[in-house]
Amino acid sequence: MVEVTPLPLEPRASRRRDDFWREARGEGPFGETFREDRPSAPRRSGARKGAGQEEAPEKKRRARAPRESEGGTVALTGASGFIGLGLLRRWVEEEADRTIVVADLQKPPVEDKRIKYYRVDLTEPTADAALAAILKKEKCETLVHAAFLTNPNHDLTQAHEVEVIGTMHVLHAISEARVRKLVVSGTTQSYGANPTNPNFLTEEHPLRARARDRYLHDRVEVEKEVERFTRKHPETIVTVLRTCWIMGRTVNNFVTRFFSRSVVPTLLGYDPLLQFVHEDDAVEAFHRCVARDFPGIYNIVGSGVLPISTLLKLAGKPHLPILHPVAYPLAEALWLAQAVEAPSVFLDYLRYLWVADGDKARVEMGFEPKYSTKEAWMSFVGSRRLRKYQAR
Repeated sequence: MVEVTPLPLEPRASRRRDDFWREARGEGPFGETFREDRPSAPRRSGARKGAGQEEAPEKKRRARAPRESEGGTVALTGASGFIGLGLLRRWVEEEADRTIVVADLQKPPVEDKRIKYYRVDLTEPTADAALAAILKKEKCETLVHAAFLTNPNHDLTQAHEVEVIGTMHVLHAISEARVRKLVVSGTTQSYGANPTNPNFLTEEHPLRARARDRYLHDRVEVEKEVERFTRKHPETIVTVLRTCWIMGRTVNNFVTRFFSRSVVPTLLGYDPLLQFVHEDDAVEAFHRCVARDFPGIYNIVGSGVLPISTLLKLAGKPHLPILHPVAYPLAEALWLAQAVEAPSVFLDYLRYLWVADGDKARVEMGFEPKYSTKEAWMSFVGSRRLRKYQAR
């Protein structure tokens, strides 16, 4: 195990995006002045796959012949998170010739002689230079960037530093080290839960998470930075995988803890469809994108959808319907008092439709989830029941 401790750094200050580029440039870390964001591509017309509706006529997607990756050394950020840890374990179990470079604040919980650990704090001002040096030294061909928060954070400045500034450091390091491929962890929550959403959200749909939802607003900003990088560096293969809510035996975050309550709060008069992806399927999608080249953005979702009411019935859980004019201010007050794990905008995702279309991943990546939304949910429910039984 190799560990490199960086030299003492200057005291960290809170930095927004523009401050970061001023520190990093001549004319910017990639040698240019960024253009304004391109307008998002218009979403395809017509409701698709809705109950009682015929599918709108569309052009069939043509599957792209994926290029086999030559393997080699892969770098990973966020090795302690769910996606990072799942990938790490799978590489260790299945790929004897794979060298894994972990760049993180803490040593990964998996021990193996093929894992090389470097302590890197992506919020530090010189993190991009430190990471670039590691990538060059280890001759990394691929980097999986999964160093994102799994829960909303009351410290908005720290959250912005970790997610947005940290991603900028990663992009700058990849450019400097000429890494061939980047795989980024995203979320379908970035589309936003909105009453005007179509039945199924494709990858071309604009990211409309509400600006006051800082947890997701930072994730949207991350994707904008990745898009700019992709336009500036067409030689780099860039893949963004947007997963829906992940369910399974081992997932533990604010969403699973919300649904683990003995009584689940719901919004009176609202029963939106939800979709989940099983934890094994989520890791498989990332593993597939490291093994082969799939440039672009992909929704990673399980098959099928179910309304909240059905999900709770399957789990045998009672629910407490609350009028939304009461629920939102109550939830916000509890969030400010740090009595709940998510701000009031989380309720939008229990109120409006935000189901993502997984056709692109199925056709172009050949990604076929082994578990449906119902099966992913029941895996989660069964594991929680077993834990309660074992605790008796």
